[in-house]
Amino acid sequence: MKVLVAGATGLAGSAISKAFKAEGHDVVSVNRTTFDLLNLDATRRYLMSTKPNLVIDAAAKVGGIGANNSKPVEFLSDNLTIQSNLMQASFQADVEKFVFLGSSCIYPRDSSQPIKEEYLMTGPLESSNSAYAIAKIAGIEMVNSYRKEFGLNWISVMPTNLYGPGDNFNLETSHVLPALIRKFIEAEAAGANSVSIWGTGSPLREFMHVSDLAKAVIVAAEKYDSSLHLNIGTGQEISISDLAKKIAEQVGFKGEIVWDRSKPDGTPRKVLDVTRIAALGWEPTITLDIGIASTINWYRQAVVRREVRL
Repeated sequence: MKVLVAGATGLAGSAISKAFKAEGHDVVSVNRTTFDLLNLDATRRYLMSTKPNLVIDAAAKVGGIGANNSKPVEFLSDNLTIQSNLMQASFQADVEKFVFLGSSCIYPRDSSQPIKEEYLMTGPLESSNSAYAIAKIAGIEMVNSYRKEFGLNWISVMPTNLYGPGDNFNLETSHVLPALIRKFIEAEAAGANSVSIWGTGSPLREFMHVSDLAKAVIVAAEKYDSSLHLNIGTGQEISISDLAKKIAEQVGFKGEIVWDRSKPDGTPRKVLDVTRIAALGWEPTITLDIGIASTINWYRQAVVRREVRL
């Protein structure tokens, strides 16, 4: 099967491309250097020429709380355009299966926990990333519109917070786990007495290694066919405070952790109900401790090789 992975140099896209190749598929890995997903004509021409059987949409403008807060126009506009162009081009190229990757931030800020797929749009969103969330909700609706109008076997999957090799470690745009890894490594190397972290440390979050996501996407592409989007996560949660302590210990940082309470916490708690993906025969295999250790090791080596996104 010919599989086109959009956003193939990103955290999720690179892992998904690798996983499909390992399964023996013909993988076409594309990113912004291949063609511009913000350009519909360029996207259409590429899809028409390659004729993939399956398209994985892992392309998106992403970032942490700070980036989402400061650039909501870009997070809404760019993501709407990217996913709309890719779906329209895929439809015109007669793509049989399309998998849209969303985000667990689509759910209400104060959603009941663990979060079931049916809880979408049952309450207000978290304001710090609502623009990104709205774009992803629109992507789900677009997938379902293609299903409804044209009878296509297209699906949406909603991953929890991802981490792993190839992550973004830029402190201005990264998510919390890679940001903590970088902060503690740099503090330990500099002999710093303390590290300052946004918020109170109280929010509860769920983290999944990107290699587990990649395997889940393969399972979903093969077995899932529903208008209801599919949660992908571990079902396990940890406070940001405990996460920071865990990373500091693995890095070897022995200084003080200082919480900057003037900065936002984001959603207080977010853990996914993963009953549906488990029923398909998938479960995560990489524990948080092992995943963090391997990511720290990858980051250290990538910095030396100058391959890390800073």
